[in-house]
Amino acid sequence: MALETKHSFMPTGLEGIDSLTLSRFVLQMQQMSAEATGDLTILMNALQISCKVVETCVRRAGIAKLYGLAGSGNVQGEDQKKLDIIANDAFKENLEDCGRVSVMVSEEDDEAIVCSKATTHKYAIAFDPLDGSSNIDANVSIGTIFAIYRLDSDSVSKTPAEGAKAIMQTGRNIVVAGYAMYGSATNLVLSFGEGVHGFTLDPSIGEFVLTHPGIQIPKSGKIYSVNEGNAANWDKATTKYVENSKYPEVGKAKSLRYIGSMVADVHRTLLYGGIFMYPADAKSPTGKLRLLYEAAPMAYLMEAAGGKATTGEIDILDIVPDSIHQR
Repeated sequence: MALETKHSFMPTGLEGIDSLTLSRFVLQMQQMSAEATGDLTILMNALQISCKVVETCVRRAGIAKLYGLAGSGNVQGEDQKKLDIIANDAFKENLEDCGRVSVMVSEEDDEAIVCSKATTHKYAIAFDPLDGSSNIDANVSIGTIFAIYRLDSDSVSKTPAEGAKAIMQTGRNIVVAGYAMYGSATNLVLSFGEGVHGFTLDPSIGEFVLTHPGIQIPKSGKIYSVNEGNAANWDKATTKYVENSKYPEVGKAKSLRYIGSMVADVHRTLLYGGIFMYPADAKSPTGKLRLLYEAAPMAYLMEAAGGKATTGEIDILDIVPDSIHQR
């Protein structure tokens, strides 16, 4: 997977607005659409509440003794941290209770979740509740990644298998995608398809406030971001690209910046430009990033900000998933 730079867009009518909260922003987006019913607005409210809950838990993790392993594993074969489970439960509970989600897919759950409280069946959501949680004990920035998919209005899922089939769509069918990053400040970056906008949580009022309107990726970047510890197992094309980045025949070498938390690395790439890569290798021949709730949402943001997201052969948003946890 590679994410890199191009250009961007700012929706008409949202320029020059001071202290615009995420709630007001979503309401304005609703008012700009003649077909809007308010269902997506309610869903987005549940989503931001979940992010606030997780932010509080992350901020108090040391004091509340939430660091360390939970003693269980997920479907990926990864050890679950205590915060993984807390974050997953927060998102599932809030999204279920809002009544506007028909199907959920979480990194932490083996099967798709069919929401019994759904009053409408227009939307499904895939999310990684706490990406980069292996770094949490070191206070490295971690995050949540999500993508909301539009469902066939005639399709009502009754079983996990039916739910999985309904949500296994290409990234071109994403309605909203974004991520929350929990670090020195808590940021929520999202796109409704045209333009990417960043909000920062103001703890004094408990609201996400627009701080990065119309994020535009620089046309050229000086940074490449990749885990070079896996270099021995890369294919020749990837190896050659990284070598050329370090030792170009013409021009100045690029700088390596790699945090090891996808949300933080992609956030930096959005703001500073360059390229983020997580290439396939001998250990992970299809790559490590999960398509529905990691690669596709980030690809959606990159393209909305004017960038490019590719496997090296095809656009990530054009991949048709064959399983909910496909890498």
